[in-house]
Amino acid sequence: MDKEQDSYDVIAVGAGIGGLYAVHRFRQQGLSVLCLESAAGIGGVWYHNRYPGARVDIDSVDYCYYFSPELFRDWKWSERYASQPELLAYLNHVADRFDLRRHIRLNTRVTSAQWHPGDKRYEVGTEGGRRFRCRYLVMTTGQLSAARDPEFPGLKDFKGADSKGEWVQASHWPDRPVRIAGRRVAVIGTGSSGVQAIPVIAETAAHLYVFQRSPNFVVPAQNGPLDEAQWKQIGANVPAEREHVFATPGANHRRRGPRPAAECTPEERQALLEAQWAAGGQGMNAVFSDQAVNKQANDYVADFVRAKIRKRVKDPAVAELLCPYDHPIGTRRLCLDTHYYEAYNRDNVTLVNLRGNAIERITPTGIQTADGRHYEVDLIVFALGFHAFTGALRDANIKNERGETVVDLWKRGPQTLLGIQTRGFPNLFIVTGAGSTSVLATMTLVNEFHIDWIAECIAHMQRHGYKTVEPELEAQNRWTEHVAEVASKILRRNVRNYMVHVNDDGSRVFMPYVAGFDKYVKAVREHTADSYRGFCFK
Repeated sequence: MDKEQDSYDVIAVGAGIGGLYAVHRFRQQGLSVLCLESAAGIGGVWYHNRYPGARVDIDSVDYCYYFSPELFRDWKWSERYASQPELLAYLNHVADRFDLRRHIRLNTRVTSAQWHPGDKRYEVGTEGGRRFRCRYLVMTTGQLSAARDPEFPGLKDFKGADSKGEWVQASHWPDRPVRIAGRRVAVIGTGSSGVQAIPVIAETAAHLYVFQRSPNFVVPAQNGPLDEAQWKQIGANVPAEREHVFATPGANHRRRGPRPAAECTPEERQALLEAQWAAGGQGMNAVFSDQAVNKQANDYVADFVRAKIRKRVKDPAVAELLCPYDHPIGTRRLCLDTHYYEAYNRDNVTLVNLRGNAIERITPTGIQTADGRHYEVDLIVFALGFHAFTGALRDANIKNERGETVVDLWKRGPQTLLGIQTRGFPNLFIVTGAGSTSVLATMTLVNEFHIDWIAECIAHMQRHGYKTVEPELEAQNRWTEHVAEVASKILRRNVRNYMVHVNDDGSRVFMPYVAGFDKYVKAVREHTADSYRGFCFK
């Protein structure tokens, strides 16, 4: 790093996709910027998620930066869905190409951030005791970064059946070799990480036990070499493609004109479903325009996928355990697979059904379930997911002048204006936060859009001599109500998943903005053009 100072214009927390662009964008604007990262390397989720089989689950050409046409054209992905090593190499390439490392402090975990109204700055504390000050605090921690830690009784005494046992987390896979070959392995969790890891682990493990509480819908990735024609087409006019994404509803922006299911004949529905199955990817969430809100339309898709599962898994009893019935398709994260279901056809793979038969405890040599069975294992892999939307904010312990944290004020669900700021915390900006399209859109471009907006807002403040900005309470309430209103009819709101905040009284808050990236971008631009309507500058 350059010679460190104690005070900066901007501190960004997290050196992943958002943090890297934040350093570039703010520095480009002439602001002094420091990025604090808890890990030993840059890359955020792609530094930590190095488990076997880890890869992105949207097309690589969508999961990269668009702010620089030259960068887009000069980096050529090898696969439709880039693997973790390639994604990490790309982010390191970006850091080197734009000379970002000297503004990033690694191995520095933020443990507190206190707003001081007197000098209108945040004092940011770190685990190592170092303290920094900044005018603007920008949370580029992402929504899938605060991992759910395993909390099973007996875990601390686990030594493995081979007396050399260990346990690891998919979300924080060690930066060292983890021996799988010839060992008895347990994977606990069958979300996106588990689905990717299971078939790869099965190839070399002596035996693999998959502990499944609730099956998820898994559809083919249909991974393969990069579509060079598509890559070149986008590269020919990257700014126009960037604006095109801003003007389309979400992550399925390349899919054109789906119809309501009722407008299709049974033969047309089957043909559309088969075509999407063959194409692969997240488009299975958008075969019909109404499948997110219409249970009948959703059932057509869910029934189709369940039929495919039964064809791919040889044992009918195992196939039925792998068929989800407790949630409509797309109401939890849709998982993409490469030979996931085929893994259960192997002699060395056993599916352990935890529905009504929970893990009772971890023993020194394995895992004991409530039905009295004991599974001897040498390695346990926890794939438990994340504390989305609030976890990273909670861990950063951000306090306002009254000593309140963000999470304190969000006890009944997040409250933001445009998903970027929350009342009571001046000059705090949340990138891809609750109340924005966040994880429902193309994440790299949501990061770019938010960081560009924050940079322009800071420039606006500097031009007018403003020292602080935060939402007006009424404007925040209106936006929060609007976010709830547009989510009121979606099936996903009524299903347990990481996007839903459930209050003690049973009321539910869907945290991201579901109306579409196009409508979100339009709303943000309208607020901005109307003299930053809803924001209070002082």
